[in-house]
Amino acid sequence: MAHTSVFLKGLTPEAKLALGGDFLEIARFPFRIGRESRLHDSIGQGTSSRRRSDSTPNNDLYLIEPGTLLNISREHCMIDERDGTYVLVDRGSSCGTIVEGELVGDHRKGGSRRLRDQDVIIVGTSESRFIFKFVVTII
Repeated sequence: MAHTSVFLKGLTPEAKLALGGDFLEIARFPFRIGRESRLHDSIGQGTSSRRRSDSTPNNDLYLIEPGTLLNISREHCMIDERDGTYVLVDRGSSCGTIVEGELVGDHRKGGSRRLRDQDVIIVGTSESRFIFKFVVTII
């Protein structure tokens, strides 16, 4: 019987740092992505953060943007599994997410797009440092 595994692959240094390596397996759905809004001086230079295990997270992956120009919303997007396919869903973000050159959501309007193996995902605008590849493996 075939087993499917789904991963995000970091394509930029910031994306790899956020994932804690080159790849992160998505073990459960929906997988929610958003901006870390609780910035601290000790985290300021980083690009990812994990919540305490006893708190209820809004996201499964938190991204930290340095500076004041923000591309990523606190509750930005999610990857979900629906009837054997995968979909990126905008969670009402301000800037949207770019999937294979197509803008999904922005101006808080939401939206969704089917994901395919090897699709490139830019969280936020084309200026975002968080660029990932969606990878599906069947074993």
